[in-house]
Amino acid sequence: MRKKWEYKDVDSEKVKEIREKFNVSNLLATVLVNRDITDEKEIEVFLNPTRNDFHDPYLMPDMKIAVERIIKAINNQEKVIIYGDYDVDGITSITVLKKFLKTCGLDAGYYIPNRLNEGYGLNKVAIDKIKEDGYTLIITVDCGISGIEEIEYANSLGIETIVTDHHEPMETLPPALAVVDLKRKDNTTYPFNSLAGCGVVFKLTQAIGMELKMDEKEYLKYLDIVCVGTISDIVPLVDENRVIAKLGLKLVEVTKNPGLRALLKAAGYKQINSNTISFGIAPRINACGRMGYEEEALKLFLTENIVDAENITEKLNKYNRDRQEIEKNIFDEAIKMIEKDDNASNSIVLGSYNWHHGVIGIVSSKITEMYYKPSILVCFDGEEGKGSGRSIQGFDLHEALVNMSKHLEKYGGHEMAVGLSLHKKNFNRFKNDFEKYVTEKDISDLVPILEIDKQIGMKEIEIDTVKELDLLEPFGESNRRPVFVYKNLKIDSIRALSDGKHLKMTLKDGNSLINAIGFNMGSFSKEYMIGDKVDVAGTLEINSFNGRDFVQINMKDIMKSF
Repeated sequence: MRKKWEYKDVDSEKVKEIREKFNVSNLLATVLVNRDITDEKEIEVFLNPTRNDFHDPYLMPDMKIAVERIIKAINNQEKVIIYGDYDVDGITSITVLKKFLKTCGLDAGYYIPNRLNEGYGLNKVAIDKIKEDGYTLIITVDCGISGIEEIEYANSLGIETIVTDHHEPMETLPPALAVVDLKRKDNTTYPFNSLAGCGVVFKLTQAIGMELKMDEKEYLKYLDIVCVGTISDIVPLVDENRVIAKLGLKLVEVTKNPGLRALLKAAGYKQINSNTISFGIAPRINACGRMGYEEEALKLFLTENIVDAENITEKLNKYNRDRQEIEKNIFDEAIKMIEKDDNASNSIVLGSYNWHHGVIGIVSSKITEMYYKPSILVCFDGEEGKGSGRSIQGFDLHEALVNMSKHLEKYGGHEMAVGLSLHKKNFNRFKNDFEKYVTEKDISDLVPILEIDKQIGMKEIEIDTVKELDLLEPFGESNRRPVFVYKNLKIDSIRALSDGKHLKMTLKDGNSLINAIGFNMGSFSKEYMIGDKVDVAGTLEINSFNGRDFVQINMKDIMKSF
């Protein structure tokens, strides 16, 4: 799929000003300007945040009510249960709150719904069990904002609820004692509203710590776990999320959590950065929830025994391998179904009895990326179907489902990702109407956009300059790794790696050679040959080989020079 290259309109005077004031390279100053980080204080916080850069937690809605109720529960030694989610954000949220409350003298219980049997969020069967076990207070983490009926039911049983969440609320807030969610429409005081669920929990622990006049290290020491949840949940890594992630990564490097240590060792990354979390840690934790073993990930973070941690990590590795195998099988089958239909449609809607509900979302994401079309995959169990969908930039998938609601039992999500359930008898009608809807929206002009920070030359890709770009870490949503374009390079060597999957090239600018790698770009090896002149777009990285460091372009796209 060809991409559209969009160049940033760089303010060269502002770049010069920042370069001189902060004594940084032209490349780094350009990226800061492109990110609209130009105020002196803002630049300082972005590059070197400190614990003084956290916002006041008491500016959050209902925070004071939540804190007072939890302190009352601590003082009275009530039975309190933390109700979370099965993904990384949910698991880390439970971990942080449970560990912190224990330091306050309260040993809270926890409940994680099973993804395959119960689905996401609060449910009445779980609440019945919570009542039966004698709990008087539920604290939700990373969920609860949409649990209006369930919280009403808990109220009827004499159980109070505190909601901590970061998802969009419905028109009516749940009837909980406190609803700590920055997406509330009446939140006008807190300066940032995009914390992950574990970020909201961190602010709760900060507020409790302040109220109890605890040393701040008692809540700051969990920033390694909060950082893992924040980076994994793909929230924008700006403002307070960046402070959490940047400071948290420093703690991850020296983490005292046996489970996280064991997981880092298993992931095998040489450097601890956002990539380590996103591609080494998060998939292993998420695999537990996807495969129906959500408690294993939580046990890993809660254990204080390194041997137990290593044993649980082995299980996580196995679940992840199983998930990868299932994912590959579903993907291969889905591709065959698409090719059988000649891929002539504007959308992709597929269904099968053989697919795993916990994995189809990942496959849908890969298919959308591959074909650049909205995709929905549905797995059937008897006459019931559960589906996951992913979209492309510019097409609102959730809005599409609103228009398809007559065919659906349930649905939810947002513009780019959705979940749904439907009866098998409605599947074909849904598929046909969805295709009509997408066709009427005319998405044929939508193409992937590659945002380019700057056109560069050989003098700008020295090792020290490229290493300096690490100051922009952690990378993630709203703070992508900068992409640069190098034009008019001559192909000196070109070959495909890993059975044609990846692309490896050496490129020449005059007498200088530049190494380039393109993951999942192996097909380009058939389009270009030695001697061709090309423009390359990609990120810059340091590669080490035989004790030597050299700059390498990690290609995102390539085209012939004009």
